[in-house]
Amino acid sequence: MEIFKFGGASVKDAASVKNVFQVLKTTGFQNKVVVISAMGKMTNAFEVVVKQYLLQGEIPQESLSEVKEYHLELVSELFNSQHSPVFKIIETLFTELENFISHNKSTQYDFVYDQIVCYGELASSTIVSEYLKQQDISHEWLDARMLIKTNSTYRDASVNWIETQEKIAAAVKPGKLYLTQGFIASDPNNFTTTLGREGSDYTAAIFAYCLNAAKVIIWKDVPGVLNADPRVFENPQLLNQISYEEAIELAFFGASVIHPKTLQPLQRKEIPLYVKSFIDPEGAGTAVSKGQPLIPAVPCFIVKKDQVLISLSTLDFSFMVEENISEIFRLFHQYQMKVDLIQNSAISFAVCVDNRFNNLEKLIQHLKARFKVSFIPGVSLYTIRHFNDAALKTLEKDKDILLKQVMQNTVQLVSRE
Repeated sequence: MEIFKFGGASVKDAASVKNVFQVLKTTGFQNKVVVISAMGKMTNAFEVVVKQYLLQGEIPQESLSEVKEYHLELVSELFNSQHSPVFKIIETLFTELENFISHNKSTQYDFVYDQIVCYGELASSTIVSEYLKQQDISHEWLDARMLIKTNSTYRDASVNWIETQEKIAAAVKPGKLYLTQGFIASDPNNFTTTLGREGSDYTAAIFAYCLNAAKVIIWKDVPGVLNADPRVFENPQLLNQISYEEAIELAFFGASVIHPKTLQPLQRKEIPLYVKSFIDPEGAGTAVSKGQPLIPAVPCFIVKKDQVLISLSTLDFSFMVEENISEIFRLFHQYQMKVDLIQNSAISFAVCVDNRFNNLEKLIQHLKARFKVSFIPGVSLYTIRHFNDAALKTLEKDKDILLKQVMQNTVQLVSRE
């Protein structure tokens, strides 16, 4: 069994859906589970629906109509007949969504988010499934919510592995083609849950683990895993192979590779992962597997922008001891700050944090009660894995370096932009 995952970019329009069919035609239609994400930027569009609904307390007709029309227009381009059942299926999905909004009593954002945003995956997988039927490709559409069972931590649910394995093993049989959704699952009460960041990749890993799959392929709009983000760095190189451990390290430092949550179940059963281009399905891509050296052995560049550099010292210039540091990290946890770099001396402590939940002002006020605090927002954190002198000099050129930390094979720089 092979597990394929197609992300939003690979199903963003009619041409992309047709290309998914061509990729499957090239690789074969048997013995596969295909995981489909929401189309294009539809998750963002559904998030707007959630926000407006909770603000208005009623169906946000304009934003919901925009999402619905996007899918119906795409369907109109894909299907030969206006009488295709797919139109009715999409209408039914959006009627279900409107019924939820009309009857929902909860104001809990995370719960409402999961019940609404899941329709992005349900609509996209339905459209791809109906297109495969039009091409006479035999397959079975599966509702991932009936197979992947989780706790009730909405937007970041934890998998019940025993129950999930039982359900997936019962539903998926060798030799056939299956189509399902990424990102979504359900809790013990059968309310929809979602799996958090990179949830569709994680779905592919869950199916792979439960089915003892031969491999997982994540199809992207790039040739594979690159040693640098092409939007930031010039002339990035394709990494032909990396280990699970290296992929986790790169993700930890902020690279847009594979989330550690996705790699963990694959690593436990040593299931290889491939990242390949849906534009060039026969290309080699990047192989991620156990203990493989980095090939080619080149520096890997990562940047995280819009970070905050916070510098702390005690009010009486005493040492920054364990008690101080534990209090600092308790506050970071309380205010949901992700710490990306730490540097400390006897009397000072510096951290670079990600203020993604916009709690910086509250944190700083709390810290000032016990520490002398200074902070610089809007900085960039650069990381080079497997650095050499040439790579470091190139990165440092023309930058205002505020902090530098060198480890065995990793260097990090905080720069004022």
